[in-house]
Amino acid sequence: MPEYRAPLDDMRFVLNELAGLPALAATIPDFENATSDVVDAVLAEAGRFAGEVLSPLNRSGDREGVRVVGDDVKVAAHFPEAYRAFAAAGWVSLSGNPEYGGQGLPRVVAVPAGEMWAAANSAFANCPELAGGAILALAAHATPELRARYLPRLLSGEWAATMCLTEPQAGTDLAAVQTRAEAHGDRYRLFGRKIFITWGDHDMTDNIVHLVLARGPDAPPGLKGVSLFLVPKYKLKPDGSLGERNDILPVSVEHKLGLHASPTCVMALGDHGGAEGFLIGRLHDGIACMFTMMNHMRLGVGVQGVGLADRAYQQAVAYARERKQGRSRDGKERVPIIRHADVRRMLLTMRALSEASRAIAYVAGGHLDLADHASEEADRRRHQARADLLTPIVKGWSTEIAQEVAALGVQVHGGMGFIEETGAAQFLRDARITTIYEGTNGIQAMDLVGRKLLRDGGRALDDMLGEMQALDAQLAEGGAQLKAIREALAAGVRAVRESSRFILEGSAKDENLAGAAAFNYLMLLGVVCGGWQMARAAVVAAKGSSPAASAHFLRTKLATARFYADQIMPRAHAHALAISAGSSSIMGFDEEDF
Repeated sequence: MPEYRAPLDDMRFVLNELAGLPALAATIPDFENATSDVVDAVLAEAGRFAGEVLSPLNRSGDREGVRVVGDDVKVAAHFPEAYRAFAAAGWVSLSGNPEYGGQGLPRVVAVPAGEMWAAANSAFANCPELAGGAILALAAHATPELRARYLPRLLSGEWAATMCLTEPQAGTDLAAVQTRAEAHGDRYRLFGRKIFITWGDHDMTDNIVHLVLARGPDAPPGLKGVSLFLVPKYKLKPDGSLGERNDILPVSVEHKLGLHASPTCVMALGDHGGAEGFLIGRLHDGIACMFTMMNHMRLGVGVQGVGLADRAYQQAVAYARERKQGRSRDGKERVPIIRHADVRRMLLTMRALSEASRAIAYVAGGHLDLADHASEEADRRRHQARADLLTPIVKGWSTEIAQEVAALGVQVHGGMGFIEETGAAQFLRDARITTIYEGTNGIQAMDLVGRKLLRDGGRALDDMLGEMQALDAQLAEGGAQLKAIREALAAGVRAVRESSRFILEGSAKDENLAGAAAFNYLMLLGVVCGGWQMARAAVVAAKGSSPAASAHFLRTKLATARFYADQIMPRAHAHALAISAGSSSIMGFDEEDF
């Protein structure tokens, strides 16, 4: 298996030309240190660490897996040393608040770093991603005392974190959570079981900070009765040093399709008198607090899909250049399979989908930075609305295309792709969970339709579609070179407008329409948003106006955008047709007919 090489040229291009990083650094005082030299150095070092330290452990970690020994989980060989090096290099604190030891770089700079970790070693990458979400949740909702005691150690990477939501009877239905919290002085004792807890226990850090959903005293039924608690693996002494083991223990680890090196634990709380915990936010307001972390994780899972897609593409290209099959037209020599048109179709599909999903994710990260730091309140609200709109697309569409790209990677390898030793199958196995955890893609689709379209009548969507249409003038200036891209984007925008109108008008008459149309609507918006970003890139490439990009890079970017317009954008029409069919055929079966 070839080691991972970060696509730094495309990452820099997307950050500078599409995600607006130079404007962030120039206009936001908090980001004045995010100069091009600093960001280039960060990306280069992240790429080196991903390729030299994390990537070599990907295959061995997959083979070795994890195991429970006594009350502890032991991870694969060399993972703890790699994590200590990761923490010492400051990667956990990249975009963290300097007040608690963070480096204060824009979140959009942390997005490509997260892509690199996921591409090099997706199982490893989940651990720091969880810490990042916990840091945001504590910074937003915890008391000053809890922030002071826990945030510096989380930002330094000394301690890790988890998100403990799911229970055997609850699944995604958090209203059914039964873990209970009993008041005990200024803290709580928790009792219950949590399942599917990613990195729930391990030997990579000295302590683990669990964020646990539970029902506090006198909790009303349903979501309104759920609270969020901080439950450390080890209790802290008054001076902040580690004390005795808390009553939260791993019962077992799951045996999974992929991500074998990432421990997914069943966690027991309170089997020996109660797990000590501290309330985060207000009592019975845990869902709102938890979603600060959840939204971070959803964006992170989407970026994980981007990374896995790019890694699968890299390996497929390397194999296609080496594998010889068939002969040249004159019959004199055997040729590498990369010369065959169908193999090129697969490789270009992988490349185009990977680059489009990367662009959407980075753009979403840029909007999050502006939502937090723009000087005007109206601008902050507008950027937050755009980030909210893009988040289910990043999570949902990027992970769906990760399945497709990884599967194509296996196909490019042919029979060797089905053999574990090549490594192509691992990317497909590891990517499979991304459409499931942090809210299945069906839930992402319903969030997109229910909260982002129906709830505000499509206002945030109209704002984004207006920007897409405004690009038409620049595409027109490109003449024949950009004609196909211009026409494809215009058709995609029309499909989104018509499908949105159909859902907005029809949902009042058909209670099943939103659910029936949601997945195709998510995929429609993903395809068109990807086409929009590729069209923006094509405008820059056609003008040759990106100073940091080589002529070769701009030529291939333009060619990839043209391929996306020709071969990927027609999918928008199919998704729109499926939406327009309504719910009748989906709901036509009685339950007993299945």
